[in-house]
Amino acid sequence: MSKLNTNRPQLAQEFDTLFEVIQQEVMDLTEAHLNFTSDEWAWAQWSIRNQLSHMARLIPSWLIMRFGEMLFPNNEHGFKNLDMEPITNSPSQARLDDSVYWELSEIMVILKTSIDLVRQVLRENNETQLRQFMVKRDPTPQWKIMAKAHPSGVTVQGDPAYGTMTLEATIRHIYFEEITHLYNIQRLKKAQGMGPASQLPKVGYWVLEEWDRSEP
Repeated sequence: MSKLNTNRPQLAQEFDTLFEVIQQEVMDLTEAHLNFTSDEWAWAQWSIRNQLSHMARLIPSWLIMRFGEMLFPNNEHGFKNLDMEPITNSPSQARLDDSVYWELSEIMVILKTSIDLVRQVLRENNETQLRQFMVKRDPTPQWKIMAKAHPSGVTVQGDPAYGTMTLEATIRHIYFEEITHLYNIQRLKKAQGMGPASQLPKVGYWVLEEWDRSEP
């Protein structure tokens, strides 16, 4: 069983192997495995396919749509030759457009491109830039809980919670999201009688006291 690298201090190092770990978790799954859902648990209402689609979409939604003018003034990123409409303005809830990106191979291409985008941002921006670049965050109830996982870079006001987030905190948020949805994928596999392929680091949202960690 492989283990994600959590010993090195910089966020950049967490993304070095992230795609391969996710890929290992879902390789050789059948269409039935990928499409399985259940009403028994809230986390099982999205299939493994849906989880991966969300994991692929959230990265360009943050780094291109919110930080794009700061990070890519000349549109120099891995998505520049792709139609962004089905990726960041999808009619499918918080996912890539299901009518365009349904096959696992197609979703995984966007996911790899997305993770490579994070690695590019971390290569091209120093710690000062990571902490100075900032965007406003839309009001969502989840941030009252999720903000507790961030040591810095996130402000929370009101209910539903709104505020600001630095680029550094955004990249941390992306990592926490990827790991949390990978945890959901492992639970969806367990519900279908399969074991996990990776040992997840105990960081981010899924380890918060308030998080739903119900098991099949």
